[in-house]
Amino acid sequence: MVEGLVDRLRSIVGARHTAGPRPRQLDDWRRLLAECAEAKGGEVSTRTRAAALAQTYLGLDDEGRHAFLRLISLEFGPDPARVADAHQAYQAAVGTAAQWDAEADLRAALRSARIRILTQFNAIPQGVKFLVDLRADLLRYLEDDAELAPLDRELESRLAAWFDVGFLELSRITWNAPAALLEKLIEYEAVHEIRSWTDLKNRLDSDRRLYAFFHPRMPMEPLIFVEVALTDRLADNVQALLDEQAPVFDARRADTAIFYSISNTQAGLRGVSFGNFLLKRVIDDLQRDFPKLRHFATLSPLPGFASWLRRNPQELAADLPDAELGALVSGEWTRDLATARRTNEGLAQLAARYLTLAKASRGDGRLPLDPVARFHLGNGARIERINPLGDASAKGLKQSIGVMVNYLYDLDELEHNVENFAREGAIANSAAVRRLARPK
Repeated sequence: MVEGLVDRLRSIVGARHTAGPRPRQLDDWRRLLAECAEAKGGEVSTRTRAAALAQTYLGLDDEGRHAFLRLISLEFGPDPARVADAHQAYQAAVGTAAQWDAEADLRAALRSARIRILTQFNAIPQGVKFLVDLRADLLRYLEDDAELAPLDRELESRLAAWFDVGFLELSRITWNAPAALLEKLIEYEAVHEIRSWTDLKNRLDSDRRLYAFFHPRMPMEPLIFVEVALTDRLADNVQALLDEQAPVFDARRADTAIFYSISNTQAGLRGVSFGNFLLKRVIDDLQRDFPKLRHFATLSPLPGFASWLRRNPQELAADLPDAELGALVSGEWTRDLATARRTNEGLAQLAARYLTLAKASRGDGRLPLDPVARFHLGNGARIERINPLGDASAKGLKQSIGVMVNYLYDLDELEHNVENFAREGAIANSAAVRRLARPK
């Protein structure tokens, strides 16, 4: 029976599809998806069918994948008639001994066939990674196709459960890790490009630490990783921090840990948050290995700073009336010491106002516009210091005109800061930052 099923599936998935699906192909997918949702033929047949469907999907071009996902989203939701009957029965049973059975029936009616299909995909080899990558596709299509939203909501909910932090493993990655994993770090680094193997080795030296979260079903795929420098000061320049020629610092003397890069690696896990747990776990690990550590801070970019100035030219005119944004982004002003000094003073004031006053237009209007600020402030950090020309790279100039910021994680204040930020949108910041943010 299974052999016959395999032959039939091979006839469907045998050729790589390089154009949009034909009606017959849609019918084949529809039938196989329905059989997968019904677990027709038992568990072995269902797993075989799910694997074949996954192989079909991977062989499709972009148009075909979009059509495949639309089919699941639009045709495999809950049965409206069954939901209506179950809801009516539940309402009639409220307050009686039959209430809990009616509640279970209603819950079962609301469980869509989409969920059953996704669960079958999860069970195949590499199924978790397949679903994460499938959602990355889904998010791209969703921008122009709102009818994919039901599938996205259900898949995000499944992934949030499967990637609960309790299932994740924190690992320190060293230079002795498998080459395939080290290559993934180079590929996934999203903040400060890893330029070479020498650069990577420098980031894994004895005065550095790199930690990542892994899922047991994706053992060679870091989900998020953080790079840490062990120092005796609050770092203010990322080029100095990443200088391959700089002497190795004696980590035994370190009293400060600088988190200088945090990279989410899986686009399909957008909305599934575990970065805050990563930092807490890393701090615990560092304190155990280095009892002298007293200060935990970041050296972070301001990814929306230049865009904010572009949308608010009056802000730029207030502090740097003679400056043009294009010239600032080019970095020409950094070549003259006097010009750089004047410009840096204005940029520090602008950055302080951007971080403390600019608010997101979506969601809670009390939250900061800058996504990195939202992350760290939401985890209890405070804005400690503004660092003009903290990143003089082309990327640093383009997104934040070279400005970087230190967020300080004061372990005695974390809970208080988290509560105030969540309740009131209150932004914790140092006296120096408050002075910079004052209007002229």
